[in-house]
Amino acid sequence: MSKKLNRFALVFTSLVLVWVMVFGLAPAGSLAASHREAPMIALDPTADITDFFMFRSYEAGRDDRVVLIMDVIPGEEPSSGPNYWFFDPGVLYTFNIDRDMNGTAGDIRFEIRFTSEFRGVNKDAGLFLSFVALPPITALDGTGSEGLGFRQKYSVTMITGNKREVLAKDLIAVPSNVGPRTMPDYAGLTAQGIYEINKGIRVFAGQRQDPFYIDLGAVFDTLNLRRAPLPVLTAEEDANDTANAFGVDMLSGFNVHTIALEVPISLLTRDQKGPEETSLPVLGAYANTYRRKALVLNTFQQEGTHDDNGDSKLVQVQRLANPLINEAIIGTIDKDRWNGVSPTKEKNFLDYYLNPRLAFAMQTVFGVPAETANRTDLVNLLLKYNPNDKLLSELLRLNVSVDPTPFGSQKRLGPLAHDAAGNATPDAAAWPNGRRPIDDVTDIAIRVVGGANYIGAMAGDGINVDDTALTDTFPFLATPFDGVNRVHQNP
Repeated sequence: MSKKLNRFALVFTSLVLVWVMVFGLAPAGSLAASHREAPMIALDPTADITDFFMFRSYEAGRDDRVVLIMDVIPGEEPSSGPNYWFFDPGVLYTFNIDRDMNGTAGDIRFEIRFTSEFRGVNKDAGLFLSFVALPPITALDGTGSEGLGFRQKYSVTMITGNKREVLAKDLIAVPSNVGPRTMPDYAGLTAQGIYEINKGIRVFAGQRQDPFYIDLGAVFDTLNLRRAPLPVLTAEEDANDTANAFGVDMLSGFNVHTIALEVPISLLTRDQKGPEETSLPVLGAYANTYRRKALVLNTFQQEGTHDDNGDSKLVQVQRLANPLINEAIIGTIDKDRWNGVSPTKEKNFLDYYLNPRLAFAMQTVFGVPAETANRTDLVNLLLKYNPNDKLLSELLRLNVSVDPTPFGSQKRLGPLAHDAAGNATPDAAAWPNGRRPIDDVTDIAIRVVGGANYIGAMAGDGINVDDTALTDTFPFLATPFDGVNRVHQNP
């Protein structure tokens, strides 16, 4: 490794040490967002969590809140009519919060359930055609909603300890973006679908543009990234968060379904204080989905089965905290089992963290030595709050006392960010301190899992920016592509 690369690796190592001392340990680790990462969940897209985000809000005037976002249904083709995309009433969607740093993320839970209905002019006329809006849809309810023939409503329930509280019900989800004749003002529908509910919480459920960016096909074609022998970026390319250096964004042009909550930080912290006053500022969290228990699922998943009343009628079918442990860390033989158990069972999968198969694969494919064994650093960063913790629990951890970085100043590489000359410019509010939509977890993970040689070389997939600009207001993800005008053309 050259002197320049050695210097960069040394700088990164120093940054990590500073990060741990200032913010505590936070996870860093896998290769991509969760898109079809395990055999069974690949057959169940409405329960498949593609991404989980948790960050301190960077919307103006609302930085005393935490935003939780769960995206589901990977690869939503915008033109997939006549039955467009929607949430599954048979799935329980849940956010889980650990507020006391003990690794058990059940201190606070938010449950979201959906129902579906046929209604409006279509039903009255006996058409039952979801792809014909008579008249055009300009509202979610009342005048202007007559053409919305298939509509979904949802409830939000908060569980604290043994206390259950329904915060809202009969909220209306924003439908898929069919096209401008059907929905002439989709942004207006989105605004109508943002609700202020009890306890100062805002919520949104509906379709959004998939915010994840990655050369997905190249990554999973045995790491067939598009620069040989090692896919590396120059310092100038790596510092540019507005242009792709090489590669193809395989998720360009696709949508997801999003559930987003904006929650006051004082509602989540154990002492019920805000980000500047709380004595325990680090929160842990994960998202998961449940279905009604069935024998075919229960043969794979023996643990973590319960419903909101604790009567074991539901089975967990997926969980997601850090992006994407299951896809890049856990072996195929254990992927379904991993999805079905609690994060507190991570000791059963410890070998995958200590001896990362991805690092071995990178070393074999690229011919560059990687750190393949005794990775206690990954264990500490991914599974613990502090090195002396006994319980191993895979959670996304967020230090809410760290100020959010303004949207226009955010760096996709977080602790690895630098300028065009290679000088470090770290962003403390980025993954692994929580996760924002802009964070380039692919490049960070390739480097951290690979080790010093990959950090120094600035290895990556060459995709530095999503195909659609994000926003700085709730729910933070871009307007979904509509089914008429989107054509999949990658550079």
